[in-house]
Amino acid sequence: MTKPVPMAEVWRGSLLESLHLGHAVICDGSGQILRSWGDPDAVIYPRSSAKMIQALPLLTSGAAAKYGLTSEQLALACASHNGAHIHTDRVNSWLEQLGLADEDFRCGSQEPADIPARNKLIKTDNSPCQVHNNCSGKHAGFLTLNQHLGAGSEYIDIDHPVQQACLTAFEEVTGMASPTYGIDGCSAPNFATTVHGLARAMSWFASAADRSDRASDAAAQLTAAMAKHPDLVAGETRACTNLMRAMGGKVAVKTGAEAVFIAIIPEKKLGVALKITDGATRASECAIASILVGLGVLEADHPETRKYINAPQLNRRGVDCGSLRPSAEMLF
Repeated sequence: MTKPVPMAEVWRGSLLESLHLGHAVICDGSGQILRSWGDPDAVIYPRSSAKMIQALPLLTSGAAAKYGLTSEQLALACASHNGAHIHTDRVNSWLEQLGLADEDFRCGSQEPADIPARNKLIKTDNSPCQVHNNCSGKHAGFLTLNQHLGAGSEYIDIDHPVQQACLTAFEEVTGMASPTYGIDGCSAPNFATTVHGLARAMSWFASAADRSDRASDAAAQLTAAMAKHPDLVAGETRACTNLMRAMGGKVAVKTGAEAVFIAIIPEKKLGVALKITDGATRASECAIASILVGLGVLEADHPETRKYINAPQLNRRGVDCGSLRPSAEMLF
């Protein structure tokens, strides 16, 4: 990744201890770059930040309408959840609706990030299931689409109709052919694009109300579901949930592994994408919060904002030792 710029700094006392570099793009409703940092043409894997794109065929195919999916289910299809009961109970109900079970997933089991859910498994001597996987909502969406299409059980294979539908949607909204793909943590293909391509896709979601076609209607529904149910998109203590709550449901944001973050801002018809090159989540959270403040959709002094911008770095005794802050390059 060529020409990344400083985006987040970690200070300890008077010394700059760590510096995180990256790339970011803000696109308008036409997909044009309004502002960028680093290299807009840097090729990245969007990882889980692209889940709303992967959910588009679920709606455009007619599967969501056929099964009467709710806004909660659409939010879960876009989620990287904590595996709390509010997540797993809903995903299990979704599976029951389809007449399927945990073994029909292909995402793999994962220990819940939610502490109460994890502790309950330990206390009852149970092992995590695939429903606890942070991507189980996305996979429930895949299974719904797969059942609608009447395709084979290995819905994560690159040549499977489900993944080919995702690829078609991905290339349409990013405005470019994907140069390659990798296998994500949940075993599904993850298609590469540029930072600009990802921001262009998010601006396409943000400007969906300007268009009257099936794909745009699907984009509007998914964006609204994410903003309406921030607790289902991630969970307690998570930046996605905290920031969407702080913005009062006006903006949808989504993180991805290896420090990717996106924002969909319908009222301004703007899309944002960023990637921290060293993969540090703390830096991507700081950078996206800084951009949202700069765009005027997140209050700089909101308590949730302060968790990511000029956030105190506390040691194990609660002593404030420094701060996590955006670099000078990130200031508007």
